[in-house]
Amino acid sequence: MTIPELEQRLRAWLASEYAAVLFMHNRRLVAYALYREQPEEIYLRHLFVVRDQRRRGFGRRAVEMLRQKVWPQPRRLTVEVLLQNQDALAFWRAVGYVEYSVKLESLPPVKA
Repeated sequence: MTIPELEQRLRAWLASEYAAVLFMHNRRLVAYALYREQPEEIYLRHLFVVRDQRRRGFGRRAVEMLRQKVWPQPRRLTVEVLLQNQDALAFWRAVGYVEYSVKLESLPPVKA
């Protein structure tokens, strides 16, 4: 997916039911969160930390700020992570998320 396609996709989400929070450090954007609130759940679609700012605690602080200031009411918080993304799985576990379900898929065979 190209940068313009990604931008268009994010704009469409923001124009619908999603909200975003930007996280700044020293006047520089270091992360963003894109989420959807529902009565009983908050679904976090993206928590993106700028690549050269990773492993500096910005992701952990972003989750803490979201929980304390953006989503202070106790609700179920969900996020989806690809199983092969072991770094992301470790991050989410470290900030208190636990496995709830596993989604399986069967892809159609590739035609030669």
